[in-house]
Amino acid sequence: MTNPSITIKQLFTIDADFEQQLVDLLQRELLVADEVSSVVREILSAVRSDGDKALLNYTNKFDGFGAESMVDLSVTQQQMSEALESLPGEQRQALMHAAERIRCYHEKQKQSSWHFEESDGSVYGQKVSPLDRVGVYVPGGKANYPSSVLMLAIPAQVAGVKEIIATVPTQYGGDGDLVFAAASLAGVDRVFTVGGAQAVGAMAYGTETIPRVDKITGPGNIYVTVAKKQVYGEVGIDMLAGPSELTIICDGKTNPDWIAMDLFSQAEHDEQAQSILISTSADFLAQVQSSINRLLPEMERRNIIQTSLKNRGIFVLAEDMEKAAVASNLIAPEHLELSVEDPDAVLAYIDNAGAIFMGRYSAEALGDYCAGPSHVLPTSGTARFFSALGVYDFQKRSSIINCSPAGASILAVTAAELARNEHLQAHALSAECRLDPNPESND
Repeated sequence: MTNPSITIKQLFTIDADFEQQLVDLLQRELLVADEVSSVVREILSAVRSDGDKALLNYTNKFDGFGAESMVDLSVTQQQMSEALESLPGEQRQALMHAAERIRCYHEKQKQSSWHFEESDGSVYGQKVSPLDRVGVYVPGGKANYPSSVLMLAIPAQVAGVKEIIATVPTQYGGDGDLVFAAASLAGVDRVFTVGGAQAVGAMAYGTETIPRVDKITGPGNIYVTVAKKQVYGEVGIDMLAGPSELTIICDGKTNPDWIAMDLFSQAEHDEQAQSILISTSADFLAQVQSSINRLLPEMERRNIIQTSLKNRGIFVLAEDMEKAAVASNLIAPEHLELSVEDPDAVLAYIDNAGAIFMGRYSAEALGDYCAGPSHVLPTSGTARFFSALGVYDFQKRSSIINCSPAGASILAVTAAELARNEHLQAHALSAECRLDPNPESND
């Protein structure tokens, strides 16, 4: 049997049409087949109208669980605790260490209410409140992701969310116990072993067993993504997740085997994952290419890695670090490694990235599990306007306006003038009826 080999597509920032070549290779248009949208719409409609009955039918149909009632699809807090206690020592310790680091990081993101008082006695500010109930969608099916439970639920817990509901298409018992153990550590209140569009519908609309939530967070397959898009407005969502991505900017001085393995770590997610290397050294790109072909046969998921890198991998030769950063900003990657001598200098040029890993030792894989920041990140170029999931995703902010009589009089003149310009008479009169006949008084 011959060893698998790959030749990565290469672009050059010096080319006049570089940007268009890059956009074409990124292949980021979310082209959802009408059939997928139609199926999702049908599932959501059924869950909305038939509740638990529809949820059971779809779960048994798509996941083959054979559940007879929602009791079979519910995991209690006691079961979560038992799952945690039953883990082998090393697994439990790793999970607890990761949870501790994630919690510590997100504690620093907590926002507080604030206000200020003007000289006329008026007070303005902002009240920060946690959401009442959130839904955490944990991907599953092909594999179990306890790390995703921690990354999704701990920021919600730190934010002060009153109730955290989790759904995961993984049955209780066996390998899936890691997921339920993580749920116990992360403060999840209730877990339901359902997935797909039907789980999104249940959390968006509520069923007899699963309560309606205020916001749904977490990545999933195309059906989950389309479902989140369709229920948006009924509930809040965090973002629309696409295939996982990694871009590396390297000055050519990092061990090429390290870089090859970093690219593998992203590519092994699935065939649609995208791994991109930008370097100022043509010789280094060739070295990494050699490392890829030498190391690939050792990988357990080599077929997935090979397909991902062959179809979606990109090498970019940049004239200098500034041009490398320009290329990265065009990509707006989910994960960005700055594997360079002076990462802070390159960071100054970076505007678009979900998470930035600084220096040669900050492997993206560390961020996936235990560095601290959530690994739920914007994909498909949406780092241009989305941010990493955090505590702020589970808080809402209310503006505070408390006008003194004198303050209301000052504002009324401006408000009335602008209201009449917009032909909104009642607005103007509403402001003017509060005009203080004695503007010097604050009583």
